Amino acid sequence: MKTMPFRYYRPFAPIDLPNRTWPNKTITKAPTWGSVCLRDGNQALMEPMSVEKKCRMFQLLVDMGFKEIEVGFPTASDTELEFVRKLIDENMIPDDVSIQVLTQARPALIRGTFEAVRGAKRVILHVYNPTSELQRRVVYRLDKNGIKKIAVDAAKLVKELAASQPETHWTFQYSPESFTGTELDFALDVCNAVIAVWQPSPDHKAIINLPATVEMSTSNIYADMIEWVCWHIMCRDSIVISLHTHNDRGTGVAATEFGLMAGADRVEGTLFGNGERTGNVDIITLAGNMMTQGVDPCLDFSDITEIVRVYEECTGMTVDPRHPYAGKLAHTAFSGGHQDAINKGLRALRVANSPYFEVPYLTTNPTHIGKSLKEIVRLNSQSGKGGTRHVMEEEHGVTLPPDLLLDFSAAIQKVAVATGKEVVADDVWRIFRTEYLDRKVPYELVEHYELPTKGGREITATINVHGTTEVIVGVGKGPVDALASAMRERFGIEMTVLGLEERAIKGKSGSDIPAIAFVPIRFPGREPVWGVGMDADTTTANLAAVISAVNRSLANVPTI
Repeated sequence: MKTMPFRYYRPFAPIDLPNRTWPNKTITKAPTWGSVCLRDGNQALMEPMSVEKKCRMFQLLVDMGFKEIEVGFPTASDTELEFVRKLIDENMIPDDVSIQVLTQARPALIRGTFEAVRGAKRVILHVYNPTSELQRRVVYRLDKNGIKKIAVDAAKLVKELAASQPETHWTFQYSPESFTGTELDFALDVCNAVIAVWQPSPDHKAIINLPATVEMSTSNIYADMIEWVCWHIMCRDSIVISLHTHNDRGTGVAATEFGLMAGADRVEGTLFGNGERTGNVDIITLAGNMMTQGVDPCLDFSDITEIVRVYEECTGMTVDPRHPYAGKLAHTAFSGGHQDAINKGLRALRVANSPYFEVPYLTTNPTHIGKSLKEIVRLNSQSGKGGTRHVMEEEHGVTLPPDLLLDFSAAIQKVAVATGKEVVADDVWRIFRTEYLDRKVPYELVEHYELPTKGGREITATINVHGTTEVIVGVGKGPVDALASAMRERFGIEMTVLGLEERAIKGKSGSDIPAIAFVPIRFPGREPVWGVGMDADTTTANLAAVISAVNRSLANVPTI
């Protein structure tokens, strides 16, 4: 086995925080959400969004309930500036929504950014500069004092320019970019220097954003860093601590949740985690996680399918089928054991007197986010009778007797193995019809009428046999016994009717809606064979089930 070149990397140093409190805390309320879909998410696209698509995405975010939306880097390109001006000039921003704009801590860019948002009602002015040891050494070639001066000078200019545009309600935000690669004491020193310039108050807070610009450590270390800053930062009651995590190690959601437990107040992220490299933190997953813990996420994703549609059309990205909440397969089980447990859990839920959604293998009720319970069980070669039962009941309203269910699920699995593909709901019904309802060779029931007799019924039935019409008469305890007797006498078919189950198709009502009948019949030398009949008339359905079983027996259909 080839050894991986692990010696080229060094472990991230842990934080000395022996009195950490965050591991014993839980998330009890949603943070302030800040969407960066239109900036961080957009800059990560191979084909950035047009102004039109940005407008659609902006409206989606507003409809979902975001109150802070980063709309772009207006000095970066003409498209960015055009979009920001369109939002302002055409009054597209609700009064309770703050747009956020990003600028590097460079005087010309800061001035251009203020000019770009002139006339906006509420603006978060987000200024940043890199502070990490690596960036200081190889990019800026400055010492700590030089990096700190960039941040302080930018903070002073931001405050000065905001004062010249009093018609706008300003919120100042500072990010020590690459915070996770910055020595904690230096990151704190720079942030405190910026805060000293801005002089925030409890009534007019500033935002200090502590980004995992690159995710460099395990999530617990990031949480330690956040708690340490929360303990030591100046004017804590006047500061909103914000998180902006990336997903380089695949744990952006965990890092953000731990950061909230460590004292953060705000989260920046994108829908479905789109962002540079491996992406930003996924706000849909974060919000869904909160909901499943009984916490109001303060975002509306009750129609997740529509959110996915708009997102995919605007970004050209595709939501993974296994995305925790939005994926097409997120709530789907193919395994027979899982399907059986889900099906039983849904049955129990319908009769339970409980306010809580509790179903095995499902953390979320799909209907709460605009999906259907019909999609949670799908059939392939790994599926069993539990999955077949679910599809027949939820999609087609038919509850099969247990032994017939076993018989039919074997037929489904046979098709799935033969094709190597999923058997969808429409195919399940087609197979059911082919296997049970459409068996009309050699016998087909044309019509019938019955008369009461002493202790039973007399059936006169017209039967089509290989294109020839025959009229047969039989007497029995009921119509089914009478027809069996007639076929025994006329055609010499030995059979014993073992039972009869009649059911209405679930969710249907009215005389024109079919009833369904199931009849198991024992024929000499073989296990019972099931027949199924369906008709608006119950007696016709019963008799059709007998014919179905006879035809299946003569076709040498395997029995279970």
